[in-house]
Amino acid sequence: MNEHWANQRESGSVIAMKLLMRFAGFFGRGAACAMLYPVSLYYLTFAWRSSQAMREYLERVFGRRPTLLELFRHYYCFAVTLLDRALLLAGQPLQLDFGSENAQVVRQLAARPRGCLLLGAHMGSFDVARILGEVHRHTEIHMLMYEENAQKINAVFESVGGRSRMNVIPIGGVDSLLQAQERLDRGEWVGILGDRLVSSERLVQVPFFGSLASFPAGPFLMASSLKVPVVLFASLYLGGNRYKEYFELFSEEIILDRRSRDADLEKWVRRYAERLEYYCRLAPYNWFNLYDFWGAPALQPKPLRAPRPEHDPV
Repeated sequence: MNEHWANQRESGSVIAMKLLMRFAGFFGRGAACAMLYPVSLYYLTFAWRSSQAMREYLERVFGRRPTLLELFRHYYCFAVTLLDRALLLAGQPLQLDFGSENAQVVRQLAARPRGCLLLGAHMGSFDVARILGEVHRHTEIHMLMYEENAQKINAVFESVGGRSRMNVIPIGGVDSLLQAQERLDRGEWVGILGDRLVSSERLVQVPFFGSLASFPAGPFLMASSLKVPVVLFASLYLGGNRYKEYFELFSEEIILDRRSRDADLEKWVRRYAERLEYYCRLAPYNWFNLYDFWGAPALQPKPLRAPRPEHDPV
């Protein structure tokens, strides 16, 4: 199974998401989470490609073949975080219990005149961390992402009366770096995820759970150009209504020396992969790259364009 995620068809149903959000609006988040049990069972039964990729990942984490219950828990964790993401972005009030570790790093950096780069992964809920930062730390956060994906997500939220929209800096535009620089100069923060590949992107192979895996070079090349501190973060779902944020200063500045650029780049990507592996072991069901991550790098360069939307199973 070596099909890249960007070439897979979207399996999430926009109509199902709208219905689920309306259901949550009438009956509350708890009732909507209960509805996710049969949804998760459906995907466990019929989404064989995702289940196969999930099984390989969990086997690397646990050092043994995962049980069906563990696969189910992975799907359910994914579904709940996706629901919370939708509800948060749609402006619906949620009674979520947030904890944090090493949050003083963010407070100290937020006091500086320039912003920082938040480096995350498809793990837990980026939007929980983003919205908490904007509401409780008064720090505006912009996401570097493909604009087509953001437009489709916002269309769902607007259809159910959503009031909150993501602040998006489109990736792949000629002025993407300039827009990010302007936000950072205003003291705002920019977020980017570093664990998913797209076609035409430079790849760096480093060890990840015992085998070589490909990671995108783009986030690290951008960080070196922006010359701002990089904060590694994860907002992990712990069950029920509980989340916990983790922050660590990845680097005050990512420097790529011209004489050793490739070696320096590999060093930073390797460090990122090591920290990602740490958080995957800490909360295994929170990593949501449900495709063949270790078999993904065989991509032919293509013209730069927005990829198909992620195949979220809700």
